[in-house]
Amino acid sequence: MKDQPQGVFLIISLLILSLGISYAGSKIHDGLTDFKSYDKSVRVKGLAMQDVRADVALWPISYAETGNNLEALQEIVEKKGNIVESFFQEYGMAKDQIELQQVNVQDLMANAYRQLNPDQSRYIITQTYLVRTEDIDAMSNAAKNIGTLIKRGVVLAQAGSSTPTYLYTKLNDIKPQMLAAATQNAKDAAEEFSKQTGQKVTDIKSASQGVFQIMPRDETYTVPEAQQINKTVRVVSTIEFYLD
Repeated sequence: MKDQPQGVFLIISLLILSLGISYAGSKIHDGLTDFKSYDKSVRVKGLAMQDVRADVALWPISYAETGNNLEALQEIVEKKGNIVESFFQEYGMAKDQIELQQVNVQDLMANAYRQLNPDQSRYIITQTYLVRTEDIDAMSNAAKNIGTLIKRGVVLAQAGSSTPTYLYTKLNDIKPQMLAAATQNAKDAAEEFSKQTGQKVTDIKSASQGVFQIMPRDETYTVPEAQQINKTVRVVSTIEFYLD
């Protein structure tokens, strides 16, 4: 009879323990269910591309002259500068679009390691102009006729002087519509995936904007992007959508 209370106490303890385990198990199950529901998502990439046209053209024009009489050499360089200015004005450039950037004078006799031959000119003067315009067609026409400038006695001194650089500066104007297009492209991909699973694409869970790239429109050519008037802007966004 003395053992009866202990037996009752043991039964009650086991019952409480059983209820506790059952309750904990139900909570764990609920947590896993919520986690699975929360994790129902798909991550996809959305691509957007848009063709654009350069809106600014830059052209550094450098030429050099050599001689032993510095004063006479300077006069020659100035005359060549007038030829450069006249050439671009013929193609519609205003005078303020043709800017003298720098004049560099090199005295070979001032070089401690000089090897000056008797027939070698002592001075080298290099003069550089920067031509800047938003008239892309005018600059393109001038570039096609650079031979005319050379025929007039202006020999270009640097490889970069032989061709202009074409820039696209209005990227911020097209960013919103391109991001919208990339988002739509990503959503289309997510919906195509959801067809296979029988689920529905809902809200955006997270989004990561890619880097905007300005590329040459004609990538098959060896001409770099900076020398092509027509370009392509590209962006890839990574977007994660909830699935219902």
